[in-house]
Amino acid sequence: MKELLALRGELTITVTGPDGQIKDHREFNNLIVQVGKNFVANALIGASASPFTHMAIGTGTTPAALGDTGLQTETVRQAFNSGSATANVVSLSTTYVAGVGTGALTEAGIFNAASLGVMLSRVVFSVINKGAADSLTINWTVTAG
Repeated sequence: MKELLALRGELTITVTGPDGQIKDHREFNNLIVQVGKNFVANALIGASASPFTHMAIGTGTTPAALGDTGLQTETVRQAFNSGSATANVVSLSTTYVAGVGTGALTEAGIFNAASLGVMLSRVVFSVINKGAADSLTINWTVTAG
């Protein structure tokens, strides 16, 4: 018998204007990076003590690669607004309110610390513009299967 355990990440990014209207909404698959896979494997034997707690956004444009350990050009990182696990699916959400993370964003990642720490996953995308009065919400799911 051969079993495979793979991690797969998917996310949506939504930019909402100050009037409550959606300005941009996109869906992506992401890369689970090697340090994230190592972290999860170590968690099986209790060797990983810090859970994933933060999302970061940035302006780097280098394609995501298995060897990545951080965003190329991180702009801001903040704690999840919510997180839950149902069966083999973890759902995470973070909202960057008006005035936070403003700019031409092109990358995002999941981390286990407010700074530095271990990155689980990274995604690079074409520019998403977040104005100073806009909010940006990332809903990210990681499925083990």
